[in-house]
Amino acid sequence: MKNVYLGIDVGSVSTNIVLVDEENNVIDKLYIRTQGNPIKVLKEGIRKTREAIFNLDYDIEIVGVGTTGSGRDLASVMVGADIVKNEITAHAIAALNYVPGAKTILEIGGQDSKIILLRNNVISDFAMNTVCAAGTGSFLDRQAARLDIPIEDFGEKALNSTSEVRIAGRCAVFAESDMIHKQQLGYSQEDIINGLCEALVRNYLNNLAKGKDIQSPVVFQGGVAANVGIKRAFEKALDTEVYVPEHHNVMGALGAALLAKKQMQQQGKSNFLGLDIADNEFKVKGFECSDCPNVCEVVGIYKERDLSARWGDKCGKWNDTTLESPVD
Repeated sequence: MKNVYLGIDVGSVSTNIVLVDEENNVIDKLYIRTQGNPIKVLKEGIRKTREAIFNLDYDIEIVGVGTTGSGRDLASVMVGADIVKNEITAHAIAALNYVPGAKTILEIGGQDSKIILLRNNVISDFAMNTVCAAGTGSFLDRQAARLDIPIEDFGEKALNSTSEVRIAGRCAVFAESDMIHKQQLGYSQEDIINGLCEALVRNYLNNLAKGKDIQSPVVFQGGVAANVGIKRAFEKALDTEVYVPEHHNVMGALGAALLAKKQMQQQGKSNFLGLDIADNEFKVKGFECSDCPNVCEVVGIYKERDLSARWGDKCGKWNDTTLESPVD
């Protein structure tokens, strides 16, 4: 029987699940779209993970679980997590596992981007961009679709560029308009795509990374790290090698699994509820507490008909699940 650790990252765009063993090897990983329905998608992910475990030619036991991402509290209640951490910490832990001594993490996901600075293996600074779409995976998806190019081939096209084209990348609307203008001027697709990659990197460095002390080694992760055109543009702009981890698109979940492994060295027995939670029904109900001027939005999650947990109140009163809820 092999001990493994389960990491879950529930984000607004994707839900990622990773299983790692005692040597930090990834046994199984899953990347699925959240599609605005984290409960349904997490159950689907757990179900697929259960099938993947069933098909292994050796037995494993999940002895620790960690959750991260914007839906980390929800996921924690559903699966019975041993540790819950924000995505900045999870991404940093995963990057340090891949590149020991990493000092800068560039992370670009489907709808947001981050920069994390590490010094002596500790987070010293970070910044997140959840407002501007320019430079995120969803913007690149849209441009690839508009140019009728599979997103998997988008970066490779940039590598075949022979002439520099400057695209205005400060805003998604300006970038798209400028790309259309450059097409009308007769520039090749390869040159325009390379110009877009450089514009998005310029936008990232001039806004999100503005004033940040970017030092090597630099790790590039998130779904957009698969784009070799963006990777090359970062290397050109920073004049240093940029490392892309093998599991770059599930680094948050990987970090959560590694944090769970560390947690279990102190905790002993796991809170994990088992993979059969995929067959349970979960429902969320919320209400506004009017007991004080804070008027907190309290959220409760129900497993079948039973209340599993509540959160959202500042005073902690509703953490007591024996209290009768106004919406029960």
